[in-house]
Amino acid sequence: MILSRYNLKNINTPDVVVPVQELFELPEKVLQFGTGVLLRGLPDYFIDKANRMGIFNGRIVVVKSTDQGSSAAFDKQDSLYTLCVRGVENETKVEENIICSSISRVLSAASDWKSILEFAHNPNLQVIISNTTEVGISLVNDDVQRHPPVSFPGKLLAVLFERYQAFNGSEKSGLIIIPTELISDNGKKLEAIILELAHLNGMRPAFIDWLETNNRFCNSLVDRIVPGKPDIGTLELLHKDLAYTDDLLTIAEPYRLWAIEGDENIAAVLSFSQVDEGVIVSPNIDLYRELKLRMLNGTHTLSCGLAFLAGFETVKSAMDNKVLVQYITQLMCKEIALAIPYPVEEKTANDFALKVIDRFSNPYIQHLWINITQQYSTKIKMRVIPVLLQHYNKFNTVPDHIAMGFAGYLCFMKVSKKENGQYFGDFNNHEYQIVDDQVEYFYRKSQNDDETDFVDVVLNDKAFWAADLTALPGFIKAVNKNFNSMQEHGVLETLDKALVII
Repeated sequence: MILSRYNLKNINTPDVVVPVQELFELPEKVLQFGTGVLLRGLPDYFIDKANRMGIFNGRIVVVKSTDQGSSAAFDKQDSLYTLCVRGVENETKVEENIICSSISRVLSAASDWKSILEFAHNPNLQVIISNTTEVGISLVNDDVQRHPPVSFPGKLLAVLFERYQAFNGSEKSGLIIIPTELISDNGKKLEAIILELAHLNGMRPAFIDWLETNNRFCNSLVDRIVPGKPDIGTLELLHKDLAYTDDLLTIAEPYRLWAIEGDENIAAVLSFSQVDEGVIVSPNIDLYRELKLRMLNGTHTLSCGLAFLAGFETVKSAMDNKVLVQYITQLMCKEIALAIPYPVEEKTANDFALKVIDRFSNPYIQHLWINITQQYSTKIKMRVIPVLLQHYNKFNTVPDHIAMGFAGYLCFMKVSKKENGQYFGDFNNHEYQIVDDQVEYFYRKSQNDDETDFVDVVLNDKAFWAADLTALPGFIKAVNKNFNSMQEHGVLETLDKALVII
């Protein structure tokens, strides 16, 4: 039995949330650019939850923006999909199965552009959401009169102009626009691109004034691991347990965050924020960005080289090792939390750290350490260096766990060979590929046989770091000591001895 609106009456499986028929009659209030699993697992999930509680009471029209893939599965299943939430929350195992009905229909920009523009005339439309990847929020000198325009900003501008014309530029016809692309200040950047594109298209001043005055572009931050459709074996087991098949079945972790920058007027429209603590509407979302960037991403970055070189393939497998758990926990709580370059209460940081441990321990998410090492150097510079400098600014002592993570980074980045344009490292006779924009730099630095020289040369390079690490008392010495120990004794033994001392 395939999941569809008609077959809902035949689904009697316990522990499956099945939508009632009244939900299908709700008006369409949201236009969403993107069909990806993150949108289905986060914004669409929140809206579905609110609808079931009688709060937001609005459905989503989804625009498939690219020519890749097909919307056939959505059409076949009446846009229904199952979200299977799996993982650990507050040290408790979570297993939930929710048939989401928040999406009313999926339209293709290539073949349904007229219908998309017609939806701009709908007086119930209040919100536009997007996730078109980071590349989507970029300026292309696009013609908004094309059917459809080429770029996402071009498509969005065309929809907004259509709405302006349909409602004669009325104040109340303005919309709340929330991009979820993973770039800082995504709302403000999208707004700037839209305004510039309007000028490039020679659009009338009255429309541009309406754009700026009556529409709200909100910065937002999303955080939820949504791997999407599971492997064939897991999918078959889930289909057996659910007693129906679903081509759009999606796995998601329990943790969820959608932080939206906005005032009380925006919060009133986004009433789905009332039903889940994972949705936050606040005039300033910098705190949530800093917590994610430093505590989650920074911890990932400082741990990935260590865990991978210690022989652990996935994040979960590393969390089964007490030495690495101790290192990761202490790294977050004793060093990163105390040195976030943003005012954060200790309790807030520690609570977030516990959630990170839950997420790392999720047995249903197969997060590969080798994937986390990609663009290792950029991640260290963006996520870790500000914390390192702030730690010295506050305490002027060596942050031992950060120094250990740096040693793991340098061990991983030491290039053993270059072959066919690819670069490889070798640790304990285990060869691996290094994917990093700075790998050629490390290849050149790795040619010296003196291991100590390698660490000193890299960490003394002020231009590379855009910072003077030599000015941090004891830091380079500590990294060197850990690096040499890892080369001689391995990662786990080095960690074990160091954690006893720390």
